[in-house]
Amino acid sequence: MSVFSQLIHNYVLISAMSSWAIAQILKFILNYVTSKEMKFERLAGAGGMPSAHSATVTALMIACARFEGVGSTFFAIAVVIAAVTIYDAMGVRHEAGEHAKIINQMLKNSSEDEAEDPDFKELKEMLGHTPLEVVGGVFLGILVPLMIPMG
Repeated sequence: MSVFSQLIHNYVLISAMSSWAIAQILKFILNYVTSKEMKFERLAGAGGMPSAHSATVTALMIACARFEGVGSTFFAIAVVIAAVTIYDAMGVRHEAGEHAKIINQMLKNSSEDEAEDPDFKELKEMLGHTPLEVVGGVFLGILVPLMIPMG
């Protein structure tokens, strides 16, 4: 079996990547519904509902549990990766986004006219996730591998 064939038939990889893609598409759609703006950055960007990071690592964990069993080393590794990723998304990166909002506001207030300031560049504010966004991602990450046949 070729490497390409192995990749496209890898249940664990397909589960994780499908969860990521579905989360990003949902994020784009939800953003459009709430803001009436088409922000194509939402198709790949961090932050927002649902958390694609949480969906991806949860799907990886669930797929490993189904395919390898909960006693496997693969499942144990996936649990640790999921815990660290979810903690980071909801904690560290969320706080960094909150800091970026404050810094952006300070820069706007200090600049006479930001449109004329060639050095003015807003910091990215959507970096992390709220607990609800993480829960949405986790739910999606559980659902997707259960819908994909192992085979």
